[in-house]
Amino acid sequence: MSLLARYLFRNNLMLILPTLAVGTGLYILSDLFDRLDDFLEAGVSFSVAAWYFAAKTPLIISQILPAVFLLATLAQLCLMSRGRELIALQAGGISMGRIARVLVLCGLVWGGLQLGFSQVLGVSGEVEAARIWSEDVRGKTEATATLRNVWFTDGSYVVSLAEVVPARGTGRGLAAYELSDDGLSILRVVRAATFTAGQRQWELGDVTEFDPSGYLSTRHDSLTLPLRQDVQAFLVTARNADPSRLPLWQLGDAIDRLSASGSNVEGVRTAWHMKLAYAASLVVMATVAAAIVTWRDNIYLGIGLSLGITFLFYTMFTVGGTLGQKGIVSPPLAAWGANALILAVAVTRLAWVLKPRFKSG
Repeated sequence: MSLLARYLFRNNLMLILPTLAVGTGLYILSDLFDRLDDFLEAGVSFSVAAWYFAAKTPLIISQILPAVFLLATLAQLCLMSRGRELIALQAGGISMGRIARVLVLCGLVWGGLQLGFSQVLGVSGEVEAARIWSEDVRGKTEATATLRNVWFTDGSYVVSLAEVVPARGTGRGLAAYELSDDGLSILRVVRAATFTAGQRQWELGDVTEFDPSGYLSTRHDSLTLPLRQDVQAFLVTARNADPSRLPLWQLGDAIDRLSASGSNVEGVRTAWHMKLAYAASLVVMATVAAAIVTWRDNIYLGIGLSLGITFLFYTMFTVGGTLGQKGIVSPPLAAWGANALILAVAVTRLAWVLKPRFKSG
């Protein structure tokens, strides 16, 4: 790593950490005032409330990191400009383009940390915070969430579930139709009053097995079927479900399983792309900071402009996600559209500024 890169990385880190601490504190304080009445009304203890915000902190950090990175990077460049460091670097043959490339590399590092942090601590913390809110504050729990009239395919079976509790992997009213290899005829029909879903097979109770070819039926107290469908994956397509609560790798697995079962996965695909696009937005913010400084190096004007750009980005990102989940636009366009548009404007500005230098060189 060059001396310039180490210098920019160190200064960037020294500005990001306090900015991140202030931003996280303000976010928690705002959330506290918003939920304080609910905590008091539910009569939860101080330790439960404190654990709720502690569990939510990793998610908060991952959410505000792009905005924090933009503000810190812009402040860093403005301070360097005020201290005549940028002029000294340019006089020494180091162009703004090279500085921007180092900042983009810094954005890649922070983006990778954001992705890993959000998908491990962020996701688990969000699940724990949601559990505290639903069980201790609202008195509800996802452990009893019941889905009805669920259909899926698994290998040669077409399965219908009258009711299923995904968190428990149990349910009632199963009907499984085993198809022939060509899929044109039904070899047998299995109906069960109850079932328990396993990883490699399902255990059925109070079973009636029908043979369409011989018009015969057989009763069983129990029976196993070679089904591997993960019923918890159905939660991500249920009404009011939030796919972002699953980590990236589980979302990918859910997409494969639900696609194979014939379920609509537009919302899940959009959530998967949005996780990657949000981490990549730190690279966009690094480019935006460099582009702003080439226009005005006033720190107050720059911070105001960066806040406006951050608001614009979050608005486009949220609207795009909604459109993608409703199937109006494709998931990649919905998730990456905001990044692509803002990056294009920033790169155009940098190219315009650096164009005379290329010509003179």
